[in-house]
Amino acid sequence: MKLVILGAGGQVGRALAERTGPAARALDRNSCDICDPASVARALSGPEVELVVNCAAYTAVDRAEGDAERAYAVNARGAEIVARTAADRGLPVIHLSTDYVYSGAGSEPHREDEPCAPVNVYGASKAAGDASVAAANPRHLLLRVSWVFGVHGANFVKTMLRLGRERDELRIVADQTGGPTAADDIAAAIIRLAESCTRPGFAAWGTYHFCGAPATNWHGFAEAIFGRARGPRPRLVAITSREYPTPAARPLNSTLDCRRIKEVFGIEQPDWRGSLTRVLTALGEAAA
Repeated sequence: MKLVILGAGGQVGRALAERTGPAARALDRNSCDICDPASVARALSGPEVELVVNCAAYTAVDRAEGDAERAYAVNARGAEIVARTAADRGLPVIHLSTDYVYSGAGSEPHREDEPCAPVNVYGASKAAGDASVAAANPRHLLLRVSWVFGVHGANFVKTMLRLGRERDELRIVADQTGGPTAADDIAAAIIRLAESCTRPGFAAWGTYHFCGAPATNWHGFAEAIFGRARGPRPRLVAITSREYPTPAARPLNSTLDCRRIKEVFGIEQPDWRGSLTRVLTALGEAAA
């Protein structure tokens, strides 16, 4: 199976490229601009290509509030270009999406059939992209994930480790709930999806959720990080979202119902605590 991975410079794209090796053509932003139809067409050319995985996205949540045009260009129009080009070549597409397409209302995990109601520009641009992908290519799998962390790129784990060396006390939001998800676990799930959807007769196209378990909040996530990491352990103070204002609003409830992906593909939610230990070990930050 030959995959084309777009957005291979990001957290999930890099993890996926590492797992697939020569079985994939891994392209970062410099190798393929998903906003350029000609660039995408070149990337998807070749008779050996069987599947496209689009991990490319504009993910700067706060910056997107003042840069909506670029966020939509990448997350909506770029995603549509990828899906339509894949469809023109008879290729299925796996598209990476986010918990931020939901409002965050209520306390129950969000289901795939729940209407999108984003509370910020980033989430709105991703929701628009999801709709465009679904319309452009019937053979699509939308994979919505949450709170991504890993060895590569910027993420909450690496930010906590850095701030923990700089400060004695950290104020961490405790009223936003979600499922931290390791990039490598997402990559493993994508490979399972790819293996299934390229088999003859596959028809379970659509949207799926995948995230780590159990649900926690950012303060609880930070406690787990410093409980497993070597080095200084700052005092962690739980605060509310109102006490930590940001340009972009965040959904208070980012938990995802992951039953469908288990029922269809047999993919279980990973325990993010074990994944966190593996990431800290890979970073050389795990406690002895």
